[in-house]
Amino acid sequence: MSPTRFASEHKWLYVGAVVLLLVLAVIGIIQYDKVKTSNETAEKATRLADAAVVAGYPRPDTGTIERTLGTDGGNVCNDPASALKSALWKTNVSNGAAFVGQRPVIGDGRALRAAATIIGIYCPDKLDKIKEKIDDLKTDLTVRR
Repeated sequence: MSPTRFASEHKWLYVGAVVLLLVLAVIGIIQYDKVKTSNETAEKATRLADAAVVAGYPRPDTGTIERTLGTDGGNVCNDPASALKSALWKTNVSNGAAFVGQRPVIGDGRALRAAATIIGIYCPDKLDKIKEKIDDLKTDLTVRR
């Protein structure tokens, strides 16, 4: 059997090999992107967990951080200096009561710095806006460990 006759009779073998190679290449590209994203997510979560420990908090679970914040910070980085988000975190720095008993208090600056740390890791381009708002608040060391 001549080589040209073999090639013409078994053309499906070459076509199948090329298709298989293309499918494997696409799968490899998809997997590479997932691994790259996963590595970036894990690296940012580890940085945040390390920052929490340095600030004196217990080390949070990095898996939870990865699922919650991902690579882009999720909802935390979605316009953190907006009026609504500013009002929400100012409400959280209150006396803990609800409705008419709720009063503003001098909040603990460590909690606000923790929020700034999250923004600094996940969306550093928005950190300046939030820092200005945090610097305008009166804070003190009000929570004892």
